Formats: sequence, C-alpha cells, structure tokens
Amino acid sequence: MNSEFDDLLAVNRRYATSAPKNFDGIAHAGIAVVTCMDSRLQPLEMLGLFVGEAKILRTPGGHVTPDALVGCVLGVNLLQVNRILVISHSRCAMASGDDAEIRVRVTEASGRDASALTPDADPDQAGRLRADVQTLANHPLISGLAAVGGFHYDVDTGLLAQVC
Repeated sequence: MNSEFDDLLAVNRRYATSAPKNFDGIAHAGIAVVTCMDSRLQPLEMLGLFVGEAKILRTPGGHVTPDALVGCVLGVNLLQVNRILVISHSRCAMASGDDAEIRVRVTEASGRDASALTPDADPDQAGRLRADVQTLANHPLISGLAAVGGFHYDVDTGLLAQVC
C-alpha cells in the first residue's frame, strides 16, 4: 500500500469515532448544489446547511457536466431535491481562459502533453452559468419538479449573489 496517505488515514480513524452515522441519503433541506472543486468554497457553510441536508456536486468551474446532470436528475427524482443552485465563483481558473489556454498551462506545469485534455473552460462565466441553469431547468426529468437558480460566489467577501 502507498504510505503517502497514512496521515489522512490516521485522521480518519479519529474522525470515525464521532462521525455522523445512520443517515438515509435524502437531501433533508431539499437542496442540490453544483459548484466548483475550488477548495475556497464551502457549499454547506455558505448556505447555512449541515451534513445530510444537501447534495453537493463539484466539477471544475462548477459546470453542469454530464455526471453533474445525472446527479441532479437522481437528486430530484430519488432524493427529495426541490431546489438546485448552480454556483460559479470569482477568480476561478476555469473562467480564466478557454480550453486551449488551460491545456497550455497544464502542459507547462507538468512538462507533459495535455493536448487530449478537455477541461471545458469558459471565459464567459456569466453566459455559461445561464446556459447551465437552462440545461437543468429544461431537462424533462427536472423541469416542473425543482426550481433551478444560478449564483455567483465572491471568494474575497464570502457573499453569494443570484445571477439568474
């Protein structure tokens, strides 16, 4: 086994003694969040929610990818989700350029060929957010079953604003 993870496994053993247990998997606040993988974002905390109250789907840029779309459909139809928030954020790397620019940066950082990488970057962050909200709102397995909104989080102020 790889000892590079021993520190995390040790912390996990301590966590397991007091970890929340016996959850049923339902989104008890009826919330699903699609947001970025950026570690500056704390989706539950920014919305005043707790473990067990929401489904959190994280993707680069907070985009509605095929997997995120499936997660939202399952959340709405099987896990009592009735509101979906798509949240972009300020200073997002996935909004800092297009796919070609991101591939160049990955190639430069790694020294390896990233030409096959499809990061799905989009410098039109607001336009992409609106498109992702429409994708969810118009999906036949979500439309009429859940409200969908687009929001932008400012990583410097901690404030969330509704965009669409």
